[in-house]
Amino acid sequence: MKAEPLSSSSPSPPNTKPLSHSPRNDAAATDEVGSPGKPELIESESQTQSAYTPAQEKSLILKQDLTILPLSAFIYLLCYLDRSNIGNARILNSSTGDDMQTEIGATQREFNIALMVFLVGYAVFEVPSNVLLKKLRPSRWLAFLMFSWGTITMGLGGVQSFGATAGVRFLLGAFEAGLFPGLVYYLTFWYRSDERSVRVALILASATLAGAFGGAIAYSVGQGMNGVRGLSAWRWLFILEGIPSCVSAVLVWFFLPDYPETARFLNDREKKLAVLRLKDEGSQSGEKSMTWEDAKKTLTDWRLYGHYLIYFGISVPFSSLSLFTPSITAGLGYKDLKAQLMTVPPYAVAYVTQIVVAWSADHFNARGIHSACLALVGAIGFMASALLPPESYLERYGCLIVASAGAFSCIPPLLGWLTSNMFSTASVGLAIAINVSFGAGIGQMPGVWIYKLEEKSRGYPTGHWVNAAMLFLVVPGILGLRVFYGRKNRKLIEGSPEGQEVRLYKL
Repeated sequence: MKAEPLSSSSPSPPNTKPLSHSPRNDAAATDEVGSPGKPELIESESQTQSAYTPAQEKSLILKQDLTILPLSAFIYLLCYLDRSNIGNARILNSSTGDDMQTEIGATQREFNIALMVFLVGYAVFEVPSNVLLKKLRPSRWLAFLMFSWGTITMGLGGVQSFGATAGVRFLLGAFEAGLFPGLVYYLTFWYRSDERSVRVALILASATLAGAFGGAIAYSVGQGMNGVRGLSAWRWLFILEGIPSCVSAVLVWFFLPDYPETARFLNDREKKLAVLRLKDEGSQSGEKSMTWEDAKKTLTDWRLYGHYLIYFGISVPFSSLSLFTPSITAGLGYKDLKAQLMTVPPYAVAYVTQIVVAWSADHFNARGIHSACLALVGAIGFMASALLPPESYLERYGCLIVASAGAFSCIPPLLGWLTSNMFSTASVGLAIAINVSFGAGIGQMPGVWIYKLEEKSRGYPTGHWVNAAMLFLVVPGILGLRVFYGRKNRKLIEGSPEGQEVRLYKL
């Protein structure tokens, strides 16, 4: 495959002046007129680099990090808390018959259907929501989504039947669908491709933090609020965890900056610098909206389907752990409220692991290797848990921690890998939405069914074996994609004009 010069509609023609080696030159290009499937020859960065110093760029990135990342991570934490708290509600105060499943009169099959319809809404509305994010201001659209899902979460506290639960869960999935792919796309307005993975990880890791908080909150609510004002503790859990999303929506509306060129926390020079440094590797507010031609190129870029299939595979353990960790710990000999509290350590370890792995993957330009290794770690943890005797509670709990760390931590590098190897900013939002829709929507559906309550006394072997199998399967897929990109890079180097640097695929 020959490297092709920038099209005539590019801002300026490629400069044939050789460039000094830098990690940025190894990055995949993101050019607003490029094909989703073709990296392009790099323009000379001498003019761009002379406009600012490394110290100024570092100061700008830090300023962006302190403003954008805490708020973005907090938004996703609330989203994940409101999504997964049904797993806590399912068994909260089950010893006294005051748990959610008993009170709404749902069978195990019906309850699992209520869990699954969330994912149907999630999959259906993923792509439309990301398109709307581009057409509307991110602060407005994300605030609207937050207020909506917060209100719906509180509504779950009032359901009385399986039908009502399923209907409300579908709405929750529809309004939460656009958040995570929207946040990943939002980062492309602020950061270069080689800066995104660790920041995606910081946002995604807030989900594991929410899992830790969720267990602690459920323990406190179950212990102190069961029967207060005639409501069971699980109803209070939904009400209390929905309120912060509604309140925080107001903060997002007013304080989440939309684009660098309109950011109030940046001075004029910093705004110019923020736009200039992303000229070739970021999305911009004023660029064209995605056309049908952009969509067609993205949908027929077959290498992307390798990413989608891999994300499908890792989504099964992700969803099953998100929903059934309280049930799994209850099967390890921990009773009722103690089972809620024991969900905290697996999530806490996974949180730290995610951050370290994402930083390392970005730093060494080795996203594929890191994801494959962590998927293998997760698979071994699940397999060991399935093989151990049911009465080996302590050992199986240790395996749960290992499995959680591996299953959660292989995800951020994969998401960064996809966005870094997209070459059209008009199409990157669609690719992200399809990836998350295919994985987090369709891919998470099997995870709803694999942990069977009747297997509690045997340690849930079916769930552990399925998760182990999915993670074992994605390892060769990830490594195959890594080899594919490596070969593409060699062909690009061999086929490029003499003295012309090329942007290579991220590995």
